[in-house]
Parts: sequence; structure tokens; C-alpha cells
Amino acid sequence: MASHSTNEHVFSKKKNTNNKRTLNEFDLQWIEKIPKCPIYHPTVEEFDDPLLYLQTIAPHASKYGICKIVSPIKACVPANVVLSKEMKGFKFETNVQPLRIGSRDPNDKFAFFKRGRKYSFKEFESMADKVFVRRFRSSDSVPSEQDFWHEMLVGRKGCSVEYGVNVEGSAFSSDPNDNLGRSKWNLKNLSRLPNSTLRLLDRVIPGITDPMLYIGMLYSMFAWHVEDHYLYSINYHHSGAPKTWYGVPADFASRFENAVLNHVYNGEEVGVSKLLAEKTTMFPPSVLLQNNVPVYKAIQKPGEFVITFPKAYHSGFSHGFNCGEAVNFAIGDWFPFGGEARQSYALLRVSPIIPYEELLCKEAMLLHNLSPKKEQDLASHFSIKLSFVCLVRFLEQDLWRLSRILRRSSSSVWSTAQDTKLCSRCYRDCYLAYLMCSSCPSYSLCLSHVWDAATDWIDCPCGNQCNALFLRDDMSTYENVARVFEQEDRISMEIREEMKNHEFRASSKDYTDFKLKGKSKLRGRTLKITSNE
Repeated sequence: MASHSTNEHVFSKKKNTNNKRTLNEFDLQWIEKIPKCPIYHPTVEEFDDPLLYLQTIAPHASKYGICKIVSPIKACVPANVVLSKEMKGFKFETNVQPLRIGSRDPNDKFAFFKRGRKYSFKEFESMADKVFVRRFRSSDSVPSEQDFWHEMLVGRKGCSVEYGVNVEGSAFSSDPNDNLGRSKWNLKNLSRLPNSTLRLLDRVIPGITDPMLYIGMLYSMFAWHVEDHYLYSINYHHSGAPKTWYGVPADFASRFENAVLNHVYNGEEVGVSKLLAEKTTMFPPSVLLQNNVPVYKAIQKPGEFVITFPKAYHSGFSHGFNCGEAVNFAIGDWFPFGGEARQSYALLRVSPIIPYEELLCKEAMLLHNLSPKKEQDLASHFSIKLSFVCLVRFLEQDLWRLSRILRRSSSSVWSTAQDTKLCSRCYRDCYLAYLMCSSCPSYSLCLSHVWDAATDWIDCPCGNQCNALFLRDDMSTYENVARVFEQEDRISMEIREEMKNHEFRASSKDYTDFKLKGKSKLRGRTLKITSNE
């Protein structure tokens, strides 16, 4: 394990002879041009159900990428008490972060994740406070945004900070008398609330289903990134100095990526979203402002939540020692963004963390079985229905296309009740249907490859062909539910628009014939797919 003395931390008094730039050489006036994100002050009654409250503010707040919520309920048990008494023996390892802007040379992969020391909460606080006083001469000073970006732009050699990032655990108290700890805003419980899509996951995923701690010091930072699967995130500030957050609305994500590609990586890198996913790209928001990418900020203090919305790039830094806690979450209006992330992951050949298709199918079935009296006209319900109908309709196109490609092959169709499978070629998650090689049970393919220009995907590495089609045994139920949803006027209109963007040459007879032949195989007979094309 790497260790180093606090003398190596930021703000050493040693002179840097290689960098004689001063604050006057930097134009930091752009800092004042960044508007603040919306701030919400819910009443105790409004605060009762976090996911329902977030659904009510999302149409407005999501336009800013981030928002801040001031909790009307305060914790009774401080974070330091929880981490020292309720979590006995709590220790965490830090990452060492260089306090400078990364070189714009794409070959410069500066070590954002160099391992630091292992600390107890009290030990880290003591170290962080000493560094703070050495820099500002007083613990009462309040560092500004200008101070942070000056230090980053000067980039003095050897200066670094430490950050306890992705630390497993929670600082929400289990004391039954703690008002915040027993509320639904306790991040340990958020993923399991009734309206949470992640309640359908059958396993624990740290950071996604269970919260993680973020214990920072002066100028600890989180680089520009978007959440895994374009999920929501919620961050609670337990204690300590403020954090500054920057957020970019989802509608400008592509423009953000173009600005990073051309003005941070100088146009020399492809797959910029994959680079950003490494969470090592830190640069001033002025780069975005100069390229017409809107940026909003939040100053988060103890007792406040910051929400990041799906596909909203964000970054930030700490103004001193602090302790925060964060977790991802998803509600119905996330599914269109989750679908985009699924497509992006497949193109980049990145393994998914959560099974998008399975979650969507399960939510759709639950929504279909919901009593009309209980179904509210929420945007989340519309998003679930539309995403599900699109999924089924595109699957029908894939099956039609498959019948054309395999028309001269002896191909089998099997019924399955298996959980999600990952495509061996692009890692896309498959729940409703997939292809397999009859000789290699571990080799499976998603049906999206039927649209590839070449047909080499049919050939399994073992030398045989992937011509065994697996469909869920309750596939007809999913199709029927999709058709029920599609009868709603808004869904029907959206689907027609969606299909205009995707050429679909199959006639109804083609697809019906294919399904009927598929059903015959479900009774154990081999299917010979034929076509007049």
C-alpha cells in the first residue's frame, strides 16, 4: 500500500521553479457567469415519499441537470458518531488525486486512482484539518471557487489531495430516535421503496442499490462523468465543509462530449464517452461555456441533498473536510435514458451492470396488472409503457429479419424461462430472446446482430452456427401487453413516429408465419425457416 507524509499534500511552501504563472494570468470571470441550479424546500408532508416528490419536481429540475433539496428533517446522530460507534472499526482507503488539470495529450493518463493510506474517520479529519490550516492559516477561512481553479490551473508539481471515494458503508444512523435515519430519505432504503425500479434487482450492487460514502478534504474532486446506465443519483451531505457541484442538462450531453473531444482531447480520441466513464477527466466549466454548453452549479452544505438527473454530466470539488453519501436510483421516467445507455454500452462493448431489458419487462407487467384506480397519470408510467412497446416492436422486426437470414438453415426455436443472458459479441443484455450455438451453451447472441451488414455473427468460434433461437415461454403474454399499451392514443402516436425512423419491411404475413413455425418448435419439433424473398 502506498503511503506518504502530509508534507506531500497540496500547498507545500516549496517554490515551483517550473511554473511561474500567477492568478493574474488566469481569467476566472467565467465563474460568476455560471447560474445556480434550482433549490427546493419541501415541507415535512411533501418530504414524506422521496420518489414521489422527485417525480413532481423532475419536469422542471431536470432541465438543469442537477438540483438541490434542503431537508426539513435533521439527523439527530452525527456522522462521526455513526461511523465510530455504530460501525465499530470503520476504516477506509483513499485515492491520491493530483491537483492539476490533466494534460491535453491523450497519452497522459494521470493517476486519479493512485492508492493512498488507510484512515479511521477521525484520523482523516485530523490530517485534512492540518492541510487546511497550513493553506489558509485559519480553520475559519472559506475557500472560494476561484481558489480551487487557480490551484488547478497553476498545477504545481507534486501537489496532491486525498479522497475517500466509493467507501462501502453508510453514515445514516440506525437509532430509532433519529428522524432522518428512520425516514424514507435514508439512502440505505431508497432502492427498495415501492416506486423504485431497482427494487426488482435480485442482488446487492454497491453504489447502485446500496449507498457509498465519500470522505473528502480541501479540493478533493470528482471528475466529469455521467452515472452508470444514465441512472439518477442522490447525494446527501452529512457533515463538514461545502461542496461545489457543476451539472450539464441531458439534452446537451452530445454537445458536452463534442466539446470535450475537440477542446480537451484535441480531437485525437475516439470513444470520448468511454474515456469520461473512467472519471479522470477534470477541466474548468469555461471550456463548456465557450462552446455553448449550459452549465449550472450548486453549493451543497450539510443537511442538503443534490440530485443528478439521467444522462446529466457533472463534476465538483470539496471546500474542506466533509462526509457525503450517495446512491443511484431509477423511477419509470428513467427507462428511455436506460435504453440509450444500453445501446451505447453495446457499441462500446461494455458489460452492463444492471439488466435493463429484464427490469423493463417486469415493470411493464406490474403496471399492466395495476388496478386502474391505483394507476396515476404519471410521466413515469408513460415512459415505461412507451419503452416496453418499442422493445417488443423492435424484437418483432429482429425476428422477421432472422427468418430471412436463416431461411436455408435448419434452425430450432426453444422455450426458456432463464434470466438475463449477455451477448457474447457486444455484451447486450437479453431477456426476451437470444440465439445460441447448439454446441456451446455458454455462447449466446442478441438479435440486434441480425441487422449487421455481414453475417459472420452466425458462426460460433467452435465452428458451428448460432441458429438455436430461445424465446421466453411467456412471450405471447408480453406481446399481448404491448398491444394493450399501444391502444392508448399517446403511445400509438409515439410508436408511429419511432417506427418512421426504423425501416421495417416485413409484412404481417411474414412475421405471423415465422411465429407460428416458432410455436411448433416449442412443442419440440425442428423448424425449417423458409422464405420467398
